[in-house]
Amino acid sequence: MHSVTFEDVARAAGRIETIAHRTPVLTSRSFDERAGLAAFFKCENFQRGGAFKIRGAANFLYSLTPDERKRGVVAFSSGNHAQAVAIAAESLGMKATLVMPEDAPKSKMEATRSHGPTVITYDRHRERREEIGRRIAEESGATLVPPYDHPWIIAGQGTCARELLEEVPDLDTLAICLGGGGLLAGCAIAAKASNPAIRVFGVEPELANDYWLSRQAGHRVEIPPPPTIADGLRTPAPGIHNFPIVQDLVEDIVLVSEAEIKETLKFLLTRMKTVIEPSGAVGAAAVLHNKLPAGVRRVGIVVSGGNVDLEVLASL
Repeated sequence: MHSVTFEDVARAAGRIETIAHRTPVLTSRSFDERAGLAAFFKCENFQRGGAFKIRGAANFLYSLTPDERKRGVVAFSSGNHAQAVAIAAESLGMKATLVMPEDAPKSKMEATRSHGPTVITYDRHRERREEIGRRIAEESGATLVPPYDHPWIIAGQGTCARELLEEVPDLDTLAICLGGGGLLAGCAIAAKASNPAIRVFGVEPELANDYWLSRQAGHRVEIPPPPTIADGLRTPAPGIHNFPIVQDLVEDIVLVSEAEIKETLKFLLTRMKTVIEPSGAVGAAAVLHNKLPAGVRRVGIVVSGGNVDLEVLASL
């Protein structure tokens, strides 16, 4: 029995409908021709806050008791989860303290600050964000909002696949970007409940392959801070709640190179006129570079975010 059910995802959908956008599903003839299949892009780069993270963050904050809301929240994130928590807290008039790495993309840092939280920075190579977040929560009495490792977060992220399959119900495959596993776990639960035969794949950068290694080992494996350009996927280990769901419901984890991520970003920008951050493009990269096994005909790809610094985009 998993810690999250499809009923949890359905309840989350109702809980967050006032704050999370129902994002569009786009197609691209040139992408389909190159990939040799039909691809359907769930564009979370058009989501509130520029990424899917608002789904889980809002479901978490909106599930808190009135007393917990009074005491505020603490979160740690490289950017998208921090911004999502800031937006959800602002909508409830709550205090939020956010722990972000010093080298977080400027666009994510600035966007997060615009919603009024307290932002505390740390060195990701010398300090552990989890320890900083827990210490602040213990000292202040605030509730810690994890970026992916919690049933409320997983259920909220699952609303993404629920929407996609409501709009395109005849998909045979999903390709989902994979960092901590909140999006993949939630989408797998929603997808398998809608269509038990659907194939679900997680996609990681080769340089941030903690899930791939964990899957091979049969248990959670931790890696050093990964140097991938996909800053939102630099998680060191799978989530405790997420890993069993991924092991049970996901067919395989596939890996993409830094070069493949960059090429896909360029393709989507020039052909689809769509700005996507590196983390948000790994699912599309796996499909574009034929990393999925044979037999895939109609694939849903979650474009998980579009928060990329213009300087980084130009450098690519």
